[in-house]
Amino acid sequence: MNETTSIRWGIIGPGTIARTFADGIAHSRTGKLVAVASRNPDRPGLADHFPDARIVSGYEALLDDTEVDAIYIATPHTAHAEWAIKALRAGKHVLVEKPIGLSAFAAEAIFHEARKAGRFAGEAFMYRVHPQTVKLVELIKSGVIGDIRIIRSSFGFNMGSVKPDHRLFSNETAGGGILDVGGYPVSMARLIAGSVDGKPFLEPEFVSGAGHLGQTGVDEWASAVLKFPNGIVAEVSCSIMAEQDNTLRIIGSQGRIEVKDFWFASGHKGGVGKLELFGSGGKHETIEVEESRWLYSFEVDAAGDAIREGRQEFAAPGMNWADSTGNLRVLDQWRAAIGLEYTVEKAAFRTRTISGDTLKPGNGVPKRSIPGLATSASVVALGFEFFPNFAAASLTLDSFYEAGGNLFDTAYIYAGGKTEEIFGAWHTSRNVPRKELVLIGKGAHSPLCYPDVIGKQLSRSLDRLKTDYVDLYFMHRDNTDIPAGEFVDAIDAEVRAGRIRGPFGGSNWTRERMDEAIAYAEKTGKTPPGALSNNFSLAEMLDPIWAGCVAASDDRWKAWLNSGQIPNFAWSSQGRGFFTDRAGRDKRDDEELVRVWYSEKNFGRRDRAIELATKLGRNPIHIALAYVLAQPFPVIPLIGPRTLGELEDSLSALDIKLTPDQVKWLEG
Repeated sequence: MNETTSIRWGIIGPGTIARTFADGIAHSRTGKLVAVASRNPDRPGLADHFPDARIVSGYEALLDDTEVDAIYIATPHTAHAEWAIKALRAGKHVLVEKPIGLSAFAAEAIFHEARKAGRFAGEAFMYRVHPQTVKLVELIKSGVIGDIRIIRSSFGFNMGSVKPDHRLFSNETAGGGILDVGGYPVSMARLIAGSVDGKPFLEPEFVSGAGHLGQTGVDEWASAVLKFPNGIVAEVSCSIMAEQDNTLRIIGSQGRIEVKDFWFASGHKGGVGKLELFGSGGKHETIEVEESRWLYSFEVDAAGDAIREGRQEFAAPGMNWADSTGNLRVLDQWRAAIGLEYTVEKAAFRTRTISGDTLKPGNGVPKRSIPGLATSASVVALGFEFFPNFAAASLTLDSFYEAGGNLFDTAYIYAGGKTEEIFGAWHTSRNVPRKELVLIGKGAHSPLCYPDVIGKQLSRSLDRLKTDYVDLYFMHRDNTDIPAGEFVDAIDAEVRAGRIRGPFGGSNWTRERMDEAIAYAEKTGKTPPGALSNNFSLAEMLDPIWAGCVAASDDRWKAWLNSGQIPNFAWSSQGRGFFTDRAGRDKRDDEELVRVWYSEKNFGRRDRAIELATKLGRNPIHIALAYVLAQPFPVIPLIGPRTLGELEDSLSALDIKLTPDQVKWLEG
């Protein structure tokens, strides 16, 4: 697309903000509005608001419109991610009204789709690309008020009375102040804190929030405090039932700057914006920013310029992908602090994928037979102890299942049982047949590592998981003060009761203890251990990551695993970042990486992984995963991706088939 081509815009959701954006297009230099999608196209007066555009029936029609290059998503908050992803998959560029998604995880999912589609995706914070914001950043960088210490900002108004049918009071449509207007003061605080350090934005190291939830279950007023690594403290507030002064105050060591309604800049149709500068000794100066252009035309052109130039993100000072994701991460913490969860985030109401589709199993991830299991299991298992809630976890669980994954790693101790509850909510809300899933359960973690704990914890786990059985079971730790046979007896009772229907074994158990347990079972006619879950990686673990952990990567372990062909469900199989650019001989900031993995032997293996990855056009971490899968004994790596991008990146390594000679060469 060349520098003079007009970007042909379509709009999904013809509400008030859509009409405002349409004004921006009309007064832009890059855009042209050609179509507006409505589910009620015959609504009286609708065409009058968009006189130069076609009104099309249904949002899907706009996705198929060949005359539309880019789509502005102006639906209620709860539909932003769904239609952004659908539009990207249809090959359209997207600009999404804030918030781009309900959470940082949803934003990451949108940007992941944009990355794959090679299309522009942006969040519509119009003030960020206005000249007044640029001028404000210049003032801060100039040091005119000294060192920045405190930022105070609000965006709040009073709706007068509770209106249950209004979107702002509806929990079902993610109403309330934080998502609707709280993102503005948060984004400004992050922008200012970053500008002090010469960065586009800065993430807070601490977020604390408070607020009032009204009768409809949304935040009617709320405040938060953000503490940044450079010492700046920001106090932000928002409201839909409290009139606030809506003034940005930037307080420095030698004065302050105040901006009224900073997000409104010089006005909707242009005008004069004012930055009030207060210095020591009563000094007061008004800096005017006169701008004739319409407010929303700036974001239309910022998006248009990016699309013309083949960029997928806004250029600074617009909010790029990392900025939008970070902003929502703060809002996530703010919401969590006041206990605000939206109806659509709960399992009972979130029965479809983020793109609004019915979940269907895929076949991209290979499967393997494991002795003792009735169902073939995917060659990698998904662990998900990192996710804070169902809404976030379901994105990754859905994606893994759609890719063909069916093996899931859970544990009684993870997040106090929260992740087991998440899994139970996921497979029941999606109506995934239980027989198609292979579920790992773990219990008896220290200090409660005793045989009589196993049955009690398993009962609680099954209740959380919403199932009658687990397919595999591991004792999460070992207690060498107790004979291994007593653990075998306890688990054998659960096997006979049908609550464990496949192999069991030890997680972080030594060879000697596994041998003792196997020998006892064979002698007494009990079910013998048939699986292991120890660390296994191309990088050998030098020091336990956590107390009581056991690695099974050295030559003696490999000989034992090979002779018995016992499957090892390997945790930290990719070295927890050792094969990424987080590690290096000259990088010693990460204490865990240094303590657990740094040795010349491991760096030699890392060097060879980098060399082979370069030859194959892959990444070293892909080679590390392929190494685990290429062993002459069964190793099933447990992966713990935090984003959809990380998940797909890990799964992309499954097509790498290393030869035995390559495995030996990697080992050195």
